[in-house]
Amino acid sequence: MKALVVSGDRSGTGKTSISLALASLISERMPVQTFKVGMDYIDPSYLSAVTRRPCRNLDGFVMGDADIQACFAHGCEGAGFALIEGVRGLYEGADALTDRGSTAGVAKDLGIPVILVVNARSITRSAAALVKGFQAFDPSIDIRGVILNSVGGESHTRKAVTAIEHSCGIPVLGAIPHDTRVELTMRHLGLVPFREGGDDEGFRGRLAAVRELVAEHVDLDRVMACAADIAPAMTGPSPFAAGPEPDVTIGVAYDEAFNFYYADLFDLLPALGARVETFSPVHGRLPDADGFILGGGYPELFGTELEANEGMKEAIRAASGEDVPIYGECGGLMYLTDRITLEPGWRGGKGESFAMCGVFSGETRMPARRVVSYVEGEAMGGPLGTGPFRGHEFHYSDVDLEPATKFAYRITRGLGIRDGKDGALVGRTLGSYAHLHPLASLGMFRAFVEGCRGRA
Repeated sequence: MKALVVSGDRSGTGKTSISLALASLISERMPVQTFKVGMDYIDPSYLSAVTRRPCRNLDGFVMGDADIQACFAHGCEGAGFALIEGVRGLYEGADALTDRGSTAGVAKDLGIPVILVVNARSITRSAAALVKGFQAFDPSIDIRGVILNSVGGESHTRKAVTAIEHSCGIPVLGAIPHDTRVELTMRHLGLVPFREGGDDEGFRGRLAAVRELVAEHVDLDRVMACAADIAPAMTGPSPFAAGPEPDVTIGVAYDEAFNFYYADLFDLLPALGARVETFSPVHGRLPDADGFILGGGYPELFGTELEANEGMKEAIRAASGEDVPIYGECGGLMYLTDRITLEPGWRGGKGESFAMCGVFSGETRMPARRVVSYVEGEAMGGPLGTGPFRGHEFHYSDVDLEPATKFAYRITRGLGIRDGKDGALVGRTLGSYAHLHPLASLGMFRAFVEGCRGRA
């Protein structure tokens, strides 16, 4: 199959829009499997939508090399083209002196070439110096072409293209003019998830505009010619291999308020012998299950609906009281507190407070200091077992829990809930700001399934 990485010289280059358009266009020729570098939920929701295959995450800080190779090989099954969207700039990662967590690290780990997206607004010959610097910084990265974004007129384009191709020896595959129609709607933590924005006609129109613009100004054949021929493989047995017949059921909250999940979760739980049943805290009822997962999302935007679904909240409180294993990540943690309180003036509101499940005594307040960080820590008990872990936290809230709250996680990198602690614990209910990748933290998810199995 063919494989290619689309990276940027920095955040804001337009690589997400260009990756979406390329994935959509190539999908007309063959099945495309997309990947996103980094622990991100929003971009993958769009990449999944345009290819109709679940986009998967690759992160060199959270995941080991074997995890990345296993995830890549599993995701590529049945595809003819793999397109990996990078994170931030090509070399941005977890620290200053290594490739950990960077797009460059993933490209090297998998042996896949890169197309560099450059924001060329207000630069021409300097664009060549920039590209030359990216080539020289790490010659082991195979940068095979450039796409210029936000160019001006013909003269601007001609100068930039000539300078890059002469000085860098690689082709410019396209030059996209600045066009405000293709700017995707932003929110306090990033783009609106596709599940929410995809139903809006204006939103779909902007996505179509991205596709049309790229189709007009980028040479798709030359882009595809830059891709490498690869044969995805993993070392050792596949963690995704079919496991025993499911003997437990795990309810996973999935609706407009809770939809931040890594795609691998829905393959790994069955491999561990668990049947997955999705449900909606906004609209539905709690299913009969042996355990529950409440993922991240934007519960604060659906406070009225979540508050009104008393039956759901009562059922979750009852399940927690009966020691049914429950795991809540970020948005799920917020939903498990007594209430979510929005400050007056935030996002134009008058200030509101919404009653939530009340499993954890305390409230969630928004906004608070914005946190986007890798997390390292150790689990010391609870429904996800014990042992070290790595993950990610991104939130704009503060969970203020009663002083007597017990915590299951000791955090050595990141913020957590308070005082270097995360993973609030009540019985067998755990709520944390840390987002865990199910493959990188497979042992913790195995412990969760085993705990559910103990109740079956």
